[in-house]
Amino acid sequence: MDIANSEKALHGDRFSVLFQFNVLLYLSGRFLLICGSQVVNVAVGWLVYEVTHSALALGLVGLAAFTPKLVLSFVSGLVADRFDRRLVCSASFVIMATVSIGLLMTATSGPVEIGSIYALFVLYGCARGFGNPAAQAMIANLVPREALGRVVGVSSSTSQMATIIGPALGGVLYVAGAWLPFAFACGAFLLAALLFLFIRSRDGAPNKAPVRFRDAFAGLSFIWQKPVILGAISLDLFTVLLGGATALLPIIASDILHLGPLGLGALRSAPAAGAMMLGLFLTYRPIERRAGAKLFTVTTIFGLATVVLGLSTNVYLSLAMLWLLGASDVFSVVIRQTLVQSDTPDAMRGRVAAVNSLFIGASNELGEFESGVTAALFGLVPAIIVGGAGTLLVSALWAIKFPELRKRDRLVE
Repeated sequence: MDIANSEKALHGDRFSVLFQFNVLLYLSGRFLLICGSQVVNVAVGWLVYEVTHSALALGLVGLAAFTPKLVLSFVSGLVADRFDRRLVCSASFVIMATVSIGLLMTATSGPVEIGSIYALFVLYGCARGFGNPAAQAMIANLVPREALGRVVGVSSSTSQMATIIGPALGGVLYVAGAWLPFAFACGAFLLAALLFLFIRSRDGAPNKAPVRFRDAFAGLSFIWQKPVILGAISLDLFTVLLGGATALLPIIASDILHLGPLGLGALRSAPAAGAMMLGLFLTYRPIERRAGAKLFTVTTIFGLATVVLGLSTNVYLSLAMLWLLGASDVFSVVIRQTLVQSDTPDAMRGRVAAVNSLFIGASNELGEFESGVTAALFGLVPAIIVGGAGTLLVSALWAIKFPELRKRDRLVE
């Protein structure tokens, strides 16, 4: 099917976006990438804890992966705007595959060197730091603008599916052999790199103008000057930062609901299940009108669900609230990502995506830290309730502070 015919089919069938050649390649590659990443995270976590029996050592693994992303965020966005994004993604995935081989060798050779794992994860973080902005910026190059919301919705569902499958697969593979998860991840990353190379991008030729120092910070400057984008990104940042109750699920499962490991697994799966289901629904029925009002509505629902989760002592009510947290979060993600992609010129998308990716990473990492500190200081239930109340307050303040975002009608104007 040629591009012209495929675009006609796109308008005639709500699900035809799933059968576009570019979309299929992108979603398949993204699924492999996230699934492989989850497998690596689980395997490295087990390996490091088996060797050190230290929670601090586990925390340093995450720090080793996140720090390069923080340092390289502005450079990686510029690279995504200056070079072919398919090649940037593929090169990043190949580096991640190389790191997987290094981890395999570390896991199977004599005494495991923890320093080697940290060093490899720094390189792993560098590769992800370049790959993530380029992959985010590619979404708008896959289909016509009017189909962007559907692609973002199904992409979110694909990510959640991989997030559900990946950790379980990593655990099973690790039990069979400490080297198997890394071998699987290597193959997944290489296949993802190959799939991305076959994507026929709609973007134009890369910008060849001379690079200036201020170009690296142009994405941040652009966001600051666009109230709709700034409001959407910062709203998500503070919502996740304050409402990071999922980091406390082991305590909720043990001390409040009196569940074992299987119950904890069910609790952890509930948000991803909600996100996956609603993401697929938004593919069938995309958000067409009153996008801004709906964004603040789901943010309010997120805060209320967090408060109820903190008060709940019933397993089924807690599962329902966790499902609702995942569903409302992905609704917000689809709105935010579509707004950011549609309102950003293609020549700037890489740098804006890099800032967006940095904010998302920071909110997730700092959100877990904030929840842990608040729970240690004030107790589990007050920490969750205060976080949910803070989310409600932020939603109300942002609705006043960013009227352009609140009044936004269509996602793609």
